[in-house]
Amino acid sequence: MTEAALAPQSPPQPPAIILHLLNKLGLTYQIISDSPALAKAQRVQAVLLDDAVGALLVLFGQDQLLDLKRLTELTGRKLFAVKPERLERMLAKHNLKTLPGLASLTSSPCLYDERLLQQPSLYIESGQPGILLELSSEAFKEQLCKASAARFGEPLSNIRPNLDRPNDDRSEISQAVQVFTARRIQQRLEETIEIPPLPATAQKIIKLRVNPNVTVDAITAVVEADPALAAQVVSWAASPYYAAPGKIRSVEDAIVRVLGFDLVINLALGLALGKTLSLPKDQPQEATPYWQLAIYNAAVIEGLTRAIPRERRPESGLTYLAGLLHSFGYLVLAHVFPPHFSLICRHLEVNPHLPHSYIEQHLLGITREQIGAWLMSYWDMPEELISALRFQLDPQYVGANAVYPNLVCLSASLLRNHGIGSGARSEIPQELLDNLGISLAQAEDAVNKVLQAEVALRELAAQHNSSH
Repeated sequence: MTEAALAPQSPPQPPAIILHLLNKLGLTYQIISDSPALAKAQRVQAVLLDDAVGALLVLFGQDQLLDLKRLTELTGRKLFAVKPERLERMLAKHNLKTLPGLASLTSSPCLYDERLLQQPSLYIESGQPGILLELSSEAFKEQLCKASAARFGEPLSNIRPNLDRPNDDRSEISQAVQVFTARRIQQRLEETIEIPPLPATAQKIIKLRVNPNVTVDAITAVVEADPALAAQVVSWAASPYYAAPGKIRSVEDAIVRVLGFDLVINLALGLALGKTLSLPKDQPQEATPYWQLAIYNAAVIEGLTRAIPRERRPESGLTYLAGLLHSFGYLVLAHVFPPHFSLICRHLEVNPHLPHSYIEQHLLGITREQIGAWLMSYWDMPEELISALRFQLDPQYVGANAVYPNLVCLSASLLRNHGIGSGARSEIPQELLDNLGISLAQAEDAVNKVLQAEVALRELAAQHNSSH
């Protein structure tokens, strides 16, 4: 037997880079062997996550479950674990086998669960399997000086798997299916790559909308850069509905002589957004075509807005935009859930007495108003427009920007009572009229003027239907 074999074996040591880092930070630590007897609450779990923004080191106790949904709510980021191959390459550079829970080890930002600091001492991975580093809570906190604290872990004590109650299985599975369906829809919305990005033209128009010094030349240049959009704006101004004198020769002509700056900028935005999603091939039988309903609503709202007392009158272009896009969620439903959308169409056909919201809620658990408003919010559209889409079915809505959904609600009700749109006829609530400051006679006058120009409006709608 050799002398080397007889010599006492030195205990395994953490990797040199970790010891160097701890000494550089001036932290006191103990090297201990891993053991199942160690309290889970004191064991630090380190996970490296990433997304398009970059990597994030997350630290939490092993008595917690890391809830990614909660982390998304907390950070506004859709984070997932880095791919194993990438993590292995990162660790191999420093001769590490496991990821230590040290915030300064990587250049990534660090987020830790604040409940870790409630423990008297903490055990972190050393980078070498089977070897842990014990740090006092104070020492652990010292190396977190640039890290962010939060509560995001779900205590395992709150999660109770059903190990011995088979009689409860049926009800629990039923409940889980309901939750999964709703959650699947939410994930489909937020994770799918099928939702189109905000069109470049729309992005430019939005920048112009919020610029107080914008000129006619600026909006003309943006619209003319999109030939299809330019043609639509010119045809709009040339429509018999506006009865403009002489021939409309250009976008600038349409703005200056007929439509006005405010209307054109919102009309252009509405048309640009409307083109992002194609019209569904399926639709309920005898349904009012999408663009026809959109244009009718925009035109009625234009008249209703003028009837509102001047001191209470909202931005007319924006109310017009709300009318034009009021049923945008219909396109989103058809785009995101094609099989479900066909089912909705079939149910609308056999339930003409019901508003679409009842059918969509029954079949999907969400409505076109919810999904349309969600997408508008996702695209950072104006809050007034988001409110208009989301609360348009509530005639009693008095929240922020209430005038916009109130107008859409009134317009849709007026048109429905004239057989345009889906759902049964209904009485116009006096409360809705009072909130807007207009009379029923004024409201009826606005819708009648639009119906008198029905031929001209249908021609406009036909242009849009054919362009999709």
